[in-house]
Amino acid sequence: MLPNQAWRAPLVALAAALAAAALVLGVTTGASAATLLTDDFEDGNSAGWTANGGSWAVATDGSRVLRQSSTGSDARSLAGTATWTDYAVQTRVKPVSFNGANRFVAVLARVQSSTSYYYLALRSNNTVELKRLVNGSSATLDTASVGVSAGSFYTLRLEVNGSTLRGYVNGALLAEATDTRWASGRVGVATFYTTASFDDVAVTTASGGEPTPTSSPTGEPTSGPTNPPQPNVADGWASVNAWGQNGTSGGAGGSTVTVTSASAFLSAIAQVGPRIIQVQGMLTLPGPMHDVTSDKTIVGVGSGSGLTGGGLNVGLAIDDGITAPPANAVHNVIIRNLNFRGWPDDAINVQMFSHHVWIDHNTWTTGADGGVDIKRGSSYVTVSYNHADGTNKNMLLGHDDSNAAQDVGRLKVSYHHNWFDSTTQRNPRVRFGDQVHVYNNYYSDTGDYGVASTENAGVIVEGNAFVNVDDPFHLGEADSGPGRLVARDNSFTNSGTGQTGGSVSAVSYSYSLLPCAQVQAAVTAQAGTGRI
Repeated sequence: MLPNQAWRAPLVALAAALAAAALVLGVTTGASAATLLTDDFEDGNSAGWTANGGSWAVATDGSRVLRQSSTGSDARSLAGTATWTDYAVQTRVKPVSFNGANRFVAVLARVQSSTSYYYLALRSNNTVELKRLVNGSSATLDTASVGVSAGSFYTLRLEVNGSTLRGYVNGALLAEATDTRWASGRVGVATFYTTASFDDVAVTTASGGEPTPTSSPTGEPTSGPTNPPQPNVADGWASVNAWGQNGTSGGAGGSTVTVTSASAFLSAIAQVGPRIIQVQGMLTLPGPMHDVTSDKTIVGVGSGSGLTGGGLNVGLAIDDGITAPPANAVHNVIIRNLNFRGWPDDAINVQMFSHHVWIDHNTWTTGADGGVDIKRGSSYVTVSYNHADGTNKNMLLGHDDSNAAQDVGRLKVSYHHNWFDSTTQRNPRVRFGDQVHVYNNYYSDTGDYGVASTENAGVIVEGNAFVNVDDPFHLGEADSGPGRLVARDNSFTNSGTGQTGGSVSAVSYSYSLLPCAQVQAAVTAQAGTGRI
């Protein structure tokens, strides 16, 4: 077992983020690396795959996937060539339903038969196991803790290179072992009394591997989306020098502390001065909101750390009489890689002229109010690569129609590469903010509406993918008057086309725009916890 290595990648300084992102995207390095197989099932069939047990078919789960829909069996589906030796096999998998305790989904390597292979299993008891199966008898080679929940996609990657085996979950190396049982074999995916969706299967040679590349299981070469590297530092509005702050660096230069209890966490976020606060495990907070001071990086360890029962407040106490940014406004705060659950007010609240805040790679589900609210003159904020899963009042920007004195000319926020997954409204709902940049986000099955521009806000909606969204964006909302909204280069699948009006000035920072055809795959692979 590798108790320290299981958490190592997320604990490294932010400079390591690009390397982890490369693993999530299935990037292989080395001159001899080659693609042996890819299949995203968008052709609607599973040709080249051989099923054993279960009920396998191509279905739709955001995109087309290979679905195993029986909870009553041990099932696997195999592909590839028995002569493949050193390679990495990777897939995105979403366990849909676990039929009992300690069930799993898995990726397989060096498959000899339906009962003999190596496999990396993601289990319902919040573990990942690197295992060997010989004639139906399993042996655990290594194991680690990791948060696992039905309904979420995970990227599993199993590397076999000589006698070295390595298992990754969402880009983090969590299991490693040495075994000489088999030197070659096919690949596969599997479930154990679990229904699941598998997508974006890719097999690449390890550096130094000799296999000859073959076509995908469909018989036609395919390639996945060209995903840009995820940012290693804050981008968008959070990167702009303004209000006496040069970009957003959080707690860089300060001490690093790992917290495992609510009391230690609350003490750390209240300290004056720069500090990097690593949250290990799910911490249950008392009360609704807890203040974060300036110059802090708050980052979760692994994919299963975060906060429940309370949220984070980045800002001073409310004072309607302040109409310009005060010198002591909270600033330079980074919040990354945290799960938020069951918050009684907001998961994250940014208020009272707080500025230079980067909210990145978090996952939140449902709580009493907003997922991320930004209001009362706050500005220079970037909200990126987050996964909002079923949240109702998701992201409010500007709290009230009567707050023009604090908000006009401020509320500059970038929202990019977020997955708005079956959220209901406020994705975002904007009052007064100008320029608000909403780009390269993936909206799926939005209940009420996507983006609302109100009270003369200036919103740019650019390069987003809307799937099953009746109302992607509009002007005005409830009693709020209309804003301005410019839309360009968006895609609409089984969706409305949105309402635009007015003009909005261009943003003052540089950015790269991903083509709409690639947004869904890129965002679902990269957004949320465990992907930095």
